[in-house]
Amino acid sequence: MKLIFEISKPGRSAANVTASDVPAISIEEAIDKKYLRSDLDLPEVAEIDLVRHYTNLSRRNFGVDLGFYPLGSCTMKYNPKVNENIAATPGFIGLHPYAPDEFAQGNLQLIYEMQKYLSDIFGMAEFTLQPAAGAHGELTGMMMIKKCFEVKGEKRHLVLIPDAAHGTNPASGALCGFDTVTLRSNSDGGVDIEHLKSLMTEDVAALMLTNPNTLGLFERNIEQVAQIIHGKGGLLYGDGANANAFLGKTRPGDLGFDVIQLNLHKTFSTPHGGGGPGSGPVGVSAKLVDYLPVPRIIKNGQDYNWSDNFPHSIGRVRAFYGNFNVVVKAYAYIRSLGSEGLTRVSEMAVLNANYIKEKLKPYFDLPYDRVCMHECVFSGKRQVAEAGVHTTDIAKRLIDFGYHPPTIYFPLIVPEAIMIEPTETESKETLDTFCEAMIAIAREAKENPQRVKDAPLSTPVSRLDEVLAARKPDVVWKKTG
Repeated sequence: MKLIFEISKPGRSAANVTASDVPAISIEEAIDKKYLRSDLDLPEVAEIDLVRHYTNLSRRNFGVDLGFYPLGSCTMKYNPKVNENIAATPGFIGLHPYAPDEFAQGNLQLIYEMQKYLSDIFGMAEFTLQPAAGAHGELTGMMMIKKCFEVKGEKRHLVLIPDAAHGTNPASGALCGFDTVTLRSNSDGGVDIEHLKSLMTEDVAALMLTNPNTLGLFERNIEQVAQIIHGKGGLLYGDGANANAFLGKTRPGDLGFDVIQLNLHKTFSTPHGGGGPGSGPVGVSAKLVDYLPVPRIIKNGQDYNWSDNFPHSIGRVRAFYGNFNVVVKAYAYIRSLGSEGLTRVSEMAVLNANYIKEKLKPYFDLPYDRVCMHECVFSGKRQVAEAGVHTTDIAKRLIDFGYHPPTIYFPLIVPEAIMIEPTETESKETLDTFCEAMIAIAREAKENPQRVKDAPLSTPVSRLDEVLAARKPDVVWKKTG
């Protein structure tokens, strides 16, 4: 495909428009401000060329509506379009965020009920929907933990972070003034209990535990972990970004978690990517309810009202009340599926991940060979040792088969990691064809490794200098001829 500048011809233009109502300026002023077409170096193309150019560019974008998106940890699953239609209802998108309570009763009721649904699903005392996304939810949870100990008069300064946690966890703790300490995993992929016991003192405010962790594994000793943390007066924080693995099967509150942060834009169907929009609700146990962000919704009879009358609150963490449109989509998802449907979501997510794990196990190293949850993590060490083919080569080659590559080189505790999350929405046929592609690449890595190293072979641009692109992300087009 040619650049739009390469199809430019002097004098070509799209359809004429009506006369401009912008005040006229002098030629001298236009030249001085670089307003003239010759100074701006704009391409000159016909309307049909312009439409075709941008339509072809749009087709190069890969999305879940076009193909399988096995991006581990980010849950890029198909989202029912009915939720989009519901969220586009005029009463939802047309209401001003600062509308008086009496004009927003339906919307306030939806927020109130959504908080109650999440509290019931996850076994927490109360939820806030204010945080804008997952990492923001983490920060909100840690702010409440910090506030809790301040009110108690305890000066705890440490937060424990497992080495299989999400990468944003240490940042969330550090932003709240805590020192973070890494907690080792054991050979089973879970928390090293003896290491936890050695680290747990009365200086520790919390353990931030991703469960299931980034290895896709559920913490088998979770009740013992909670007991150790609570035994020293600490709090157990749960990173619930992977909650689609246990909906309807277990509740974090019942397991001893004091805080749980979710991602509506992962677990509850709303689209995400490209920076948003997201939603990162945070649920708390009874001991932390007083510290929830304000304003909070109070129900008086049949009326719903905002209230700031919570003296120990950490305050507001988001303009207005979070990304309301995202909450509407998640609300529709929960209401349409019900409790049985949400349980089925987890069953299918776990089944699909384990199906892929078993199909690919003969071809790629599997560092933790046990039943996984929503995702499975392989290693490309075998391909590196046999032919010098790295995980990044495998990911690039997968593009030629029409698939978006999975997450690679994460989690960090797995060398040459390949993290695959099929989600609950993909069919067996889709999983089979994806596995066939992965198996073909594994064989090709043995028989023709250079072809894998040169991939992708079917894209307009092949291998880029990633180091240079990261250090100097400037794109400059130079006119030739």
